Amino acid sequence: MQPSTTTIDVLLFAALREQAGWARRTVLLTGSATPLQCWKQLQLGSEQIPTNIRVAINQRFAAADSSLQAGDELAFLPPISGG
Repeated sequence: MQPSTTTIDVLLFAALREQAGWARRTVLLTGSATPLQCWKQLQLGSEQIPTNIRVAINQRFAAADSSLQAGDELAFLPPISGG
């Protein structure tokens, strides 16, 4: 049996976007799709999502181990400062 696949849209913001060099990307995940799995697949940094980076699924804050469904929008939000 082949593992299931899930296609999602990933958005990066602020310094994380600048570091990665892209703002939006469509990603294919295999197996049980979670924000943490996506983070690792995209090689955005350490093996774990840093505690100061928020995760949002479909514009709602979520945990790193939340389940992703096909068509979801996943965002990684680093701290943003401004005035």
